[in-house]
Amino acid sequence: DMPVAGQDLNEHLAQKYGLTEEQGDENRKRILEMGEQAGFDFNFDGKRIMINSFDLHRLLTWAATEGKQTELKLAFFKAHFTDLVYLNEQDTLLDVVQSVGLDRARAKEILDSGEYFQEVRSEQSALQQMGITSVPTFIINEQYALTGGQPSDAFVQAFKQIAEQEAQQ
Repeated sequence: DMPVAGQDLNEHLAQKYGLTEEQGDENRKRILEMGEQAGFDFNFDGKRIMINSFDLHRLLTWAATEGKQTELKLAFFKAHFTDLVYLNEQDTLLDVVQSVGLDRARAKEILDSGEYFQEVRSEQSALQQMGITSVPTFIINEQYALTGGQPSDAFVQAFKQIAEQEAQQ
């Protein structure tokens, strides 16, 4: 439901999660620390917006057919979270697509058409039916979910619990 123009980050966090600006700052501090531990540089300087990522998902679906989905996803993350690029601006979005070796003209055709629209909507619907309403959500063995940005210890604990449960079945 996010408008194409996006929404100010602080306004979005307050509206969606009821976070005060101070709580948002604390949350970003935690994210910065987790990013550093993972070798990823988050940049929260400047004007930050949340965007509607539907077209990015359409391009990612296409990129999978080209064997470049992970590469494009990582380029989108870096552009948005590190380089403060507004991926809701088509030329900028196409620059990122081209940077990973995908065909810019083909990507523009996809954006200008309804191509991959139904595939992405179907995936969204399936995830919503599973009760997934936030990102990130990690689905393990197609039946367990771990939501939110979690430290590595949380994954280790979840994997141990899942292994124990599945061993008892």
